[in-house]
Amino acid sequence: MMGFMASEENRTTTSTTVRTSAASGVRTVAGTGAARAWRTRLLVVGIVLAALNLRPAITSLGALLEEVRDGLGMSGSVAGLLTSVPPLCFAVFGVTAPRLARRFGAGAVVCAGMVAIGAGLLIRPYVGGTAAFLATSALALMGIAVSNVLMPVIVKRWFPDRVGSMTGLYSMALAMGTATAAAVTVPLTDALGGNWRTGLALWAALAAAAVLPWIPFVRAREPEHDGARAGRDTPAEAPVRLRITRSRTAWALAVFFGLQATAAYITMGWMAQIFRDAGVPAGTAGLLLAVIMVMGVPLAFVIPRLATRLPHQGPIVLALGVSGLVGYAGLYFAPAAGAWVWALLLGIANCAFPLALTMVGMRARTGAGVAQLSAFAQSTGYLISIPGPLLVGVLYQHSGGWGLPIALMAALMIPQMIVGVLAGRPRTVEDEATPPAP
Repeated sequence: MMGFMASEENRTTTSTTVRTSAASGVRTVAGTGAARAWRTRLLVVGIVLAALNLRPAITSLGALLEEVRDGLGMSGSVAGLLTSVPPLCFAVFGVTAPRLARRFGAGAVVCAGMVAIGAGLLIRPYVGGTAAFLATSALALMGIAVSNVLMPVIVKRWFPDRVGSMTGLYSMALAMGTATAAAVTVPLTDALGGNWRTGLALWAALAAAAVLPWIPFVRAREPEHDGARAGRDTPAEAPVRLRITRSRTAWALAVFFGLQATAAYITMGWMAQIFRDAGVPAGTAGLLLAVIMVMGVPLAFVIPRLATRLPHQGPIVLALGVSGLVGYAGLYFAPAAGAWVWALLLGIANCAFPLALTMVGMRARTGAGVAQLSAFAQSTGYLISIPGPLLVGVLYQHSGGWGLPIALMAALMIPQMIVGVLAGRPRTVEDEATPPAP
């Protein structure tokens, strides 16, 4: 993949690249074609490593949730609150990402995000007490939040002619990180002495590795393929500020994003426990959660490429939704007997996330539009998703079983399919939300 990116870059880049000063109009040499190809490869590595770190903070906790609850003395409702913290942080901190990127550059913000993830993951198991655990989790989630929002922006601006393939690449890496954390956290914890604190803290090493490739981009200000400065608007884009809340497409995409995030965070926070309560051993339950997540590895690469070739993404939305409904039905009636089948089906349904990210890049024409749409759709969507995991914990505690929570998950799939079809229509937010000319 990196070789492909480099070859594409070399075909479109001469021996030197130039940039024009906005103040003076003077063209200056920005770097050689070879240097730019090297930076492109490094950026691809950085994107992949960053994506690998966007979910282990959540799925590693889901795999050890019972041990964490016992260790910190949490009730089911408090544990539900804990599983609601990720979307809350994503909503609160994600909305700041475009402003931070305009001020410091997208590369610098993502690099700082990786540092925050590593620090939060390293500290949180050892602070003691539920409140401190939540606070240090929020530090890691803050880094994830800004990176979540800026990934589509970086792809749109640095790889404008390869939005589908690059979105697929980092979505695939994100799914791989999610699945790996779910699958190996319990075995690694056992191998390291059975202490859940060690099992959670070890994921800080992956975040530390992700910091390195982003360091050269901290001060990067070179123009990229679309004429934009990394993480900044082009002069042509800067004056246009979309009234994003007036766009029906933006709202449909935000609600779709929120409902798929609700399903995802319920899955990451509770699915392993659902299987454990059905009589599945803890290690196998972690593997089942990993199966759900690992389905996103191949499909997260295929779905964005397919979506960019279709004028309307509604058929993909419906196919994913039907898989989810069948999976929840099986989980309700025979959770242990058909566990592997239900995990596969729910894993397919879980691929609404890369589809949503792809539609963010498709529903805006410019880098500035993608930045605004990404921040709005993700922040609003994560706000919508906050009550879901908490409500599952409350329903479970008061009903004494998983019937009602699973029914809730299935019911939410219906509106997700409806708004997903609306968000998949071939139109852009610029057409709906550009202020009238004075």
